[in-house]
Amino acid sequence: VQLQASGGGSVQAGGSLRLSCAPSGRTFSSNAMGWFRQVPGKECEFVAALRWRDGTTYYGDSVKFRFTISRGTAKNTVYLQMNNLKLEDTAVYYCAAATAWLITSRVRSSREYNYWGQGTLVTVSS
Repeated sequence: VQLQASGGGSVQAGGSLRLSCAPSGRTFSSNAMGWFRQVPGKECEFVAALRWRDGTTYYGDSVKFRFTISRGTAKNTVYLQMNNLKLEDTAVYYCAAATAWLITSRVRSSREYNYWGQGTLVTVSS
């Protein structure tokens, strides 16, 4: 199972980008999908997640009210709409899928996700 993340690029502060994540390879069933990001030398940071069964969405504090995670029409496809981007949003963004049911307290943990994409770089400049 592979996840393909795309949509990254360079944008000026205040701009917008939309990331996409879609599976490739064999089909699978997931209970949640999420986005994480990482800057070299720093820990992986939770960005957003969507739990399929009830449609609940979760956001990291630093992106709340600026980023929106949504589901695509195809199975296991998610988008991340990023608005009002800031310099500190610069990172490699990874999408991930969790096959287990995630309770709220676990949604933000990268260890709960089984499948990961290759990452897409987002660079925000002034």
